[in-house]
Amino acid sequence: MIFRTRFAPSPTGPLHLGHAYSALLAHDLARSNQGQFFLRMDDIDQSRAKGHWAEQIKDDLTWLGITWDGPVWSQNARSESYTKVLQRLWDLGLLYPCSCSRADIKAAANAPQEGAPVLGLDGVVYPGTCRHIPKGTFQTDTPLRLNIKKALQDIDLKIITLTESSETSQQTAPQMIENIGDVVLLRKNMGTSYHLSIVIDDADQAITDVIRGEDLREATFIHILLQKILGLYTPNYLHHPLVRDENGKRLAKRDDARAISKYREEGLTRDDIRSMVGFDTKTLAT
Repeated sequence: MIFRTRFAPSPTGPLHLGHAYSALLAHDLARSNQGQFFLRMDDIDQSRAKGHWAEQIKDDLTWLGITWDGPVWSQNARSESYTKVLQRLWDLGLLYPCSCSRADIKAAANAPQEGAPVLGLDGVVYPGTCRHIPKGTFQTDTPLRLNIKKALQDIDLKIITLTESSETSQQTAPQMIENIGDVVLLRKNMGTSYHLSIVIDDADQAITDVIRGEDLREATFIHILLQKILGLYTPNYLHHPLVRDENGKRLAKRDDARAISKYREEGLTRDDIRSMVGFDTKTLAT
């Protein structure tokens, strides 16, 4: 099997050192394994995604010595693929529409009978307010949630196991129901969600190995669940440590001072960037 991996940034701001580390790690692992490396733009949120950021991302990656195979995929152009999968999940009875706002969810989760709210992948774990409302017909103009309890029961899945090298993590069905809950698979005005689009794109590009940050480890359990529901291949996963500042704070796109473009303007080289994020240019660099 050919080693195939990808880097899928959101074009909503400049690449920073954390992005550089993730992209370099995925790229260099692909090249060292005589494999393929793909670039995708996670641009489903068109209210924030900008074309000039996409171009800047490609320019910064090229400057870092990163090359990719085939064309750059845009998730915004793949809505038809996502809709087909959503229709399939709807027909299986695993989706339901939800009109709750974040404020509604927070208020319901904080109700006296609910106890302390549980924080999950996307904030407060959804308390199931709309789960039993009659569904009507399939539509894409209202957010759709995955009924995770029914999904787990339908495929008779009691434990999801994530193995990375010699380490194994597990989530039982009750843990996923309590700590993850009914995640959104279709967001309003987006045609999909991160959880659905990333799974479908990985399947359509036959990705064998997913390399991404430690902050997405918990999301991997819902992605594996979706793969099992849909009968898709589950890639190998590697969750790398996050690049942090001198105070231990995780870097984000708002940290423009850490942007790759700023370092380029200051005259640093790509080997300087590799050194800053902990790469030995003599071992993995291409």
